This record gives sequence, C-alpha cells and structure tokens, in this order.
Amino acid sequence: MTTTEYLARPPQPHAPVRLLCFPFAGGGASAYARWQRELDARGASVDVLPIRLPGREGRSGEPRFTELTSLVEELDGKLDEVLASPHLLYGHSMGALIAYALIRRRQERGAPLPLAALLAAYRAPHLPPPRIGSDANADAGFGAGSGSGASSGDGAEFGSGAESGADFDLARALVALGGLPEVLLGHPEWLRALLPVVRDDLALCASAGSAGGPVRVPLHLFAGADDSLVRASEVTAWRRYAARGCEVRVLPGGHFFLRTHEGWLLDEVAPLVRRYGGRRTVHAAAS
Repeated sequence: MTTTEYLARPPQPHAPVRLLCFPFAGGGASAYARWQRELDARGASVDVLPIRLPGREGRSGEPRFTELTSLVEELDGKLDEVLASPHLLYGHSMGALIAYALIRRRQERGAPLPLAALLAAYRAPHLPPPRIGSDANADAGFGAGSGSGASSGDGAEFGSGAESGADFDLARALVALGGLPEVLLGHPEWLRALLPVVRDDLALCASAGSAGGPVRVPLHLFAGADDSLVRASEVTAWRRYAARGCEVRVLPGGHFFLRTHEGWLLDEVAPLVRRYGGRRTVHAAAS
C-alpha cells in the first residue's frame, strides 16, 4: 500500500485495525509518538497512524489550511485507501472537530466509515467554540483575536504594538492551559515561529460553520476533569451527534490530558481497540 504525505509513517498492511490520530491546534504527529509502543504493551493489536498536517514538523514549508472544509476534502481524498480498511479515529481538541467533519463528509458520499470515533477535549459542534487569548470573553469563534495594546511585563520581550501584545497574551494562555512549556515565554524567536501555526489552526476551527447532523458510528468522548477551556458537560453534549451509541469518560488533568495523563488515556483507549479490532469496516449506506 502506498502511504501519503499525511501519514507520519507507512501503514502496516495486515493490521486488524488502524487508529488514525488527529492533532490539537498548534500540535503535530509527534503528540502520538509513544502510542504505538504503549498500546502494544497494553495488548491492543493496532496500527497507530498519526496524521501530519501541512505547515508543521516535516511539512513546515507547506501552506497551512485555515478552512475546515478544504482540509477535510483533501484528507478524504488522500486517505481514502487507508480508510477503506477497518479503522478508528482519535482527535484531540481541534483534531476532534476534524475527525467529526471527515466522518460527516464520508457518510454523505457513502464511503467506508470508522468503526468508532474517539473525540477528546472539544465542545459539541452546536456550542460556541472556546476562545483563547486576549479576546477570551468574545461571543463567537474559536481563536485568539488581535487584541489591543501591548502586553505588560514579560510581553515587552516579545515585541511592541497590538499584534505583539496579543501574540504574547495567546502564548501565556497556552502556557496556562498546558499547551506550551513556560520556558518558551523567554524565547520570542520560538514563539514567532510557533504562534502563526496556532492562529491558522484556530482560524480553521472558527470556519466550521453549521453543526451538521449525527454520524452513524459509535462515539467515545473524553474530557479532562480540570479542563478550564472545555467543560466536561460541553464534551458530553456530543451525544446528540451519536446515532450508534455514545460513551463518556472524564479523565484526570486539564485540556492537554493527552500529555499530562497519557497513561490514563491509553488505559481507556486500549480496551476500545480490542473491542473493535477484527470488525468489518462500517459502510455509510448501512441502515
């Protein structure tokens, strides 16, 4: 089987089930670097395929997507061969939105669907997306706005003016959520390279538009008990999009429990892999 630029590694041709993993805003395939080894150790026979989006890691020179529909159309085409085999989808934060939109698209065109979707740390599509940064109290859109005025304190090290102030405010918000190590606040040159990726990803989330309808695959929802950005009740609200059943798990940690409590998360993912492993691919046309 021929791999694509969207896969962090070539797929295993005889795996009983594949697990495609979509990153959070600003993140990359490296967030799932340990998952193959850790799931193997838990007795889950699965081929873990982290997704490499353009504009980051080994694809840093490629244009980034800022519109969800365009990205999902490309993913649907590029990954079609991989998605023809039995598979699961895991998406964390932005990745949950991408996974859901991909399922919706494939369901609409009658393509094979995942055996189940594992959606973590993102509000249900009918809810206003969360805000990060200087306009965290704004009414709509998932992203960080331009703000106004320069940040005080350490923000002066990042630059001056409204744009620099808002960028540093975004960086501090990401540190508070656990998405960035605090040491980066002292390295403005690193932030200048990273924050455009985050902003484009947040613009992509803001482009999602209407919620759409239920998907004909089981949904397994994961929320962080101490997530200050997305409450567990907002994750649970995905239930209305589950036409084939829904389960909710609240794990220790904040928004990035994927990092801070990876072992807890994988202890929950491994039994799901074993549950669905060996089942046939779901077809969208099935009743």
